[in-house]
Amino acid sequence: MPVLSIVIPAYNEGPTIHFILDKVLAVQLPGGWTKEVIIVNDCSKDDTEAAIQAWAAGHPALPIRYHAHKVNQGKGAALHTGIAQATGDYVIIQDADLEYDPEEYNLLLQPVLAGQADVVYGSRFMGGNPHRILFFWHSLGNKFLTFLSNMFTNLNLTDMETCYKLFKREMIQSLHLTEKRFGFEPEVTAKISRIPKVRIYEVGISYYGRTFEEGKKIGWKDGFRAIYCILKYGALKAK
Repeated sequence: MPVLSIVIPAYNEGPTIHFILDKVLAVQLPGGWTKEVIIVNDCSKDDTEAAIQAWAAGHPALPIRYHAHKVNQGKGAALHTGIAQATGDYVIIQDADLEYDPEEYNLLLQPVLAGQADVVYGSRFMGGNPHRILFFWHSLGNKFLTFLSNMFTNLNLTDMETCYKLFKREMIQSLHLTEKRFGFEPEVTAKISRIPKVRIYEVGISYYGRTFEEGKKIGWKDGFRAIYCILKYGALKAK
């Protein structure tokens, strides 16, 4: 049976991480696919570890592999750890918050099940699914970063910065990824686009964004880092 590896980076998500784990448990994958969950705790300062362990103990039906960083390294570093541990046929990234709906794994899997895709991005800017209305400048920034990334990758993505990225495991594990924070998105996009004959698809997804008061962590400094990474890994093709 094919396996979907779900990589969840977590930082200070103790009060809410059980909600996303409930949703991951509930989703029914198509065609006999099964799930493995890999959670990487990036040295949280709250009770994230205890919350994860308590949930896992009460829900043995969902296999969870837990890893903890001894020092905080950033979301990208947590993803590096999780991706390296994945054993499934495909790997999907799932944030620990409630901005993305695991029920939509099935949307991202459709091009894979049709035998058409190696990589699938979930776009918040296409399709008719629900989208919470939040920040104009944040949305404009995302679209600008996607446009800039497309210039150097020669892709026509609508949402390079999306969390929901689905990769054939062998492909994502073959990449040498170095960005430890939110530079992960432009770096992985640039490097995956250079794999010969890679088939990249995009599907519309929902988006239930958080405000900064609700725990959103990305800021303007991360935007400037993303521009740097687009130029570094896209224009200069750094390895």
